[in-house]
Amino acid sequence: MAVWPLAALAGVLGVWVQLQQASLNPVGIWAAAALGGVLGLAALRGWARVPVRRYRRQVLIVVSMIAAAALAFGWTGWRALAQEAQRLDPSLQGQDIRVTGQIEGLPQRGERGPRFVLLVESATPAGDARALVLPERLLLTWYPTEPVPAPDLRVGDRWRLTVRLRSPHGAANPHGFDRERWLWERGIGATGYVRTGARVEAPQPLPGGAWHPVAVARQAVAGRIADAVPDPRRAGVLAALVVGEQSAIDRNDWALFRATGVAHLMSISGLHVTVFAWLATLLIGALWRRLARWRPQVLLAVSAPVASGLGGLALAWGYAVFSGWGVPAQRTVLMLAIVVGLRLLGRQWPWPVTWLTVMVLVLLMDPMALMQPGFWLSFVAVAVLFATDPAGGRRAGPNDANTGGWRAAARRVGTLVREQAVMTVALAPLTLLLFGQFSVAGLLANLVAIPWVTLLVTPLALLGVGLPPLWSLAAWGVQILDLWLQWLAGWSWAVVYRPMVPWPLALAAVAGGVLLVLRWPPWLRLAGCLLLWPALTWAPARPAPGGFELLALDVGQGGAVLVRTASHSLLYDTGPRYSPGSDAGDLVILPTLRALGEQPERVVVSHGDSDHAGGAASLARAWPAAQWLSSAAPHPRCEAGQRWEWDGVVFEVLHPRAALYGDPAGGRSLSSNALSCVLLVSNGRQAALLAGDLDAAQETRLALARPSLRADVLLAPHHGSRSSSSPVLLNTLRPAWVLVQAGYRNRFGHPAPEVLDRYRARGIRWAATPECGAITWRSDHPDGVACERARAPRYWQYRAEPTDPAGATAVPEGDAG
Repeated sequence: MAVWPLAALAGVLGVWVQLQQASLNPVGIWAAAALGGVLGLAALRGWARVPVRRYRRQVLIVVSMIAAAALAFGWTGWRALAQEAQRLDPSLQGQDIRVTGQIEGLPQRGERGPRFVLLVESATPAGDARALVLPERLLLTWYPTEPVPAPDLRVGDRWRLTVRLRSPHGAANPHGFDRERWLWERGIGATGYVRTGARVEAPQPLPGGAWHPVAVARQAVAGRIADAVPDPRRAGVLAALVVGEQSAIDRNDWALFRATGVAHLMSISGLHVTVFAWLATLLIGALWRRLARWRPQVLLAVSAPVASGLGGLALAWGYAVFSGWGVPAQRTVLMLAIVVGLRLLGRQWPWPVTWLTVMVLVLLMDPMALMQPGFWLSFVAVAVLFATDPAGGRRAGPNDANTGGWRAAARRVGTLVREQAVMTVALAPLTLLLFGQFSVAGLLANLVAIPWVTLLVTPLALLGVGLPPLWSLAAWGVQILDLWLQWLAGWSWAVVYRPMVPWPLALAAVAGGVLLVLRWPPWLRLAGCLLLWPALTWAPARPAPGGFELLALDVGQGGAVLVRTASHSLLYDTGPRYSPGSDAGDLVILPTLRALGEQPERVVVSHGDSDHAGGAASLARAWPAAQWLSSAAPHPRCEAGQRWEWDGVVFEVLHPRAALYGDPAGGRSLSSNALSCVLLVSNGRQAALLAGDLDAAQETRLALARPSLRADVLLAPHHGSRSSSSPVLLNTLRPAWVLVQAGYRNRFGHPAPEVLDRYRARGIRWAATPECGAITWRSDHPDGVACERARAPRYWQYRAEPTDPAGATAVPEGDAG
């Protein structure tokens, strides 16, 4: 037993090492590693019987650790290689493809139409009979149109559809959400949309298809909840609690749950599964003992403890599968299975052995789970509860019910407060590490939310499957909880945001948080504060006085640039609006800047187009004290001549002139693009020009008016449109770098080939966010840029196609200093 924990740790390390790879090794490497691991573990059985005593234990430990690490490394790599084969052929991107397949999993209701996974059966080019090889799973969106509205999609339905696909691609920003990994984890090899309209063959439902009883039942229950509960936000929470459909929860509700630290309760967590198993065990045990009074032979052959243990485990497994089989549910069911098995066998393992065994089993089923925040929150929480359990302290016993009611109640409340306080302190550093925020109000919120959701809302929601009127009561319970959480979230200190710290400091902080709650001597526990302090006081490096830095965020087809000096920061443009309910300000810019420890004092919105001003409202709510400038209402106008200085760096508005806001000569008003606020940032040695969507005519006027104007770096006007980046502007500025912010395979074709030819002809290098991710340029290293995708590449991420050697490509981060 002493060898197993170390071997398990080595196996987890082997999985982690493989997941850090930038590219996959050939299949022979994985086969050799896995085979070596199997042979090494097999050899241990023979070695354990060798009578030689000296160093035998040490050899067993070393060999077992190496073998376990090699086996885990090879197993994870082999699975990754199989997934790699499911990538979409890049040559098929943007083509009309006729696909036959069936819907897998629950279709999700989106603002722009339903989104669903299609399990591909066959595919051909539209209007052709040639067979195509596509990834096994496609993530598709069905945008409703006038002639062909989106139908009510059901899991298991077969369809013949015309689709357009592209390789999995997501934004790449510092500490941002890795959508490409999210797609990889789900086995999705391409994304796209359903083509409808007069020019393509109409979608056609088909008979047949495999039966998915669990998924069908989940969708049916989710639909019944939506019909029974008029408020879609309350219905979404109930659907998440009953069938694990977390996408049904409104985005604003998720923000509230995260701010108050109760997000773990709004999905099927280990607590839900544990309580369900406990109730099922009690019920089965009581029924078994009652039925055993009739003395039937079948019941007498199995004791009540065995029947209740196995029955409760079976029902908990069924509930976990029905609710989506997430990592917390997997961990809980496996741990319950081990505990029940050991009790039935009359054995007991130390908790670290049980804990590590469950971790290894979860990673065997899904090695990518190691990259999920829920994996670490779940396992660290369980480890903390095990480690801080007062084994020598008093536990609730059978006589507690006979003691004074108020004493028993006080003891239970005290236990709940203690456990919640322990979890709050221990998990705070991990929460900061994973999300860059910590809910101070979480302790108070969970004191009410845990018993309210676990003992009232969730049971009512589950019982509503058989008695639908109970869903109305459950929705009422959600509404009461919402009022409590809204009140807590309104406190100014409810949430603490901190910059994301380097991983050595983060690991030390996590260890410090755990150390604070262990049942060790106080002087030793207080040493945890020393481990916490560096992470709590750490701040990202800033430019030196007189220097400045540009971070062109990856926001898709839109603009957003963070400009930092030694002690100030400015945001130029606020990104696009993605849909009526979401924008880049809320989804990308705000999380990224919080992770970097930034709160801009000034925001310049170049003009009012939605791809530049789409996130303005969200950011204005988050930064009420910021000063705003824009060429569009309702913000104060930007006008040529406005100027200020921060830390030796001068910011100057070059365009538009005040007169251009009126009716120019000829009676024609300028377009919003032509009125873009143009900002020059300079320290006297290096300069950057941010030009919004300025058109060629205004570029030429600006260049002719300022013939001495120079810039080391230029933000590509209008995302590299052919109507901008005029030869006159490029010849005047003579930039060394151009930063292009555009969407991946955007419908406008930005950056335009003729614009790239202009850059190439002048020896100007460029970097574009679709291939580079977020781009960093620094005045102290003006000859290079840093690509976010080059900072820590992984094999599941998008790989840009080779570029023209004559054109400029971004250099890795290290080359930018």
